[in-house]
Amino acid sequence: MTNKFKDKLGEGGYGSVYKGKLPDGRLVAVKILSEFKDNGEEFMNEVASISRTSHVNIVTLLGFCFERSKRALVYEFMHNGSLDGFIYNKGSHSQSCQLEWKTLYDIAMGIARGLEYLHQGCSTRILHFDIKPHNILLDENFCPKISDFGLSKLCERQESTIANTGARGTVGFIAPEVFYRNFGGVSHKSDVYSYGMMLLEMIGGRKNKNIEGSQASETYIPFWIYSHLDQPMNCNPNEVLSIEEEEITRKLIIVSLWCTQTNPVDRPSMTKVLEMLQGNLQSLALPSQPT
Repeated sequence: MTNKFKDKLGEGGYGSVYKGKLPDGRLVAVKILSEFKDNGEEFMNEVASISRTSHVNIVTLLGFCFERSKRALVYEFMHNGSLDGFIYNKGSHSQSCQLEWKTLYDIAMGIARGLEYLHQGCSTRILHFDIKPHNILLDENFCPKISDFGLSKLCERQESTIANTGARGTVGFIAPEVFYRNFGGVSHKSDVYSYGMMLLEMIGGRKNKNIEGSQASETYIPFWIYSHLDQPMNCNPNEVLSIEEEEITRKLIIVSLWCTQTNPVDRPSMTKVLEMLQGNLQSLALPSQPT
């Protein structure tokens, strides 16, 4: 299917992804999982979670292989790769395309719809636990699709929190309560936090903002963004933002700050996030300053 793994699309902590083709000519992405990784838990998580889904903003699992130590997942092929290639100035797309603010807004909306579906639209609530630009795939029309369910957890719809099974996710996107239970219980609000941090990455990448500097280890992105809210939204002197683009940018920033509140109780649900993104900018109140 992959022509002896000829065309490598990417690599993650659990294996590599290759471009392939089905007998009917349809392109696919084949994820080959590393052998003996977590006794197959990551593989079973992915199959169990994603096989329950059917949504335009969730990547489609077409099939899988489980034979001795060989495990593979076959997904629909996404022509534009992952979102991180467009916001971190790396990969094959970085030189040829910088996403417009309206496109970023549409991507943010699509991811929010996908997360709301995982939290509210399935018979069993699915918590993703690894929302980040690398796990957002883009089709030929830049429609975003949430992928990589290896760290996901299934829980009953009526349950608001789940047992803490240790840190899950990627550093920089993990909600505080996943590490420290005194911040609150681990729940769907943990995905909301990761979504907010991803929005900040999208904003910072589009604005070519370098907030690392010499004090990178001391910089907490939501705090930095909050402290610079009074500055112009556009940091590129060669680009003039329209009123609509200014409003989109400020709306994304305000929503991201709500999503990254330290206390899970203070964060909105993904349903509320969608309302905020679709609503009027003037109706959005600023949350308290991050700590």
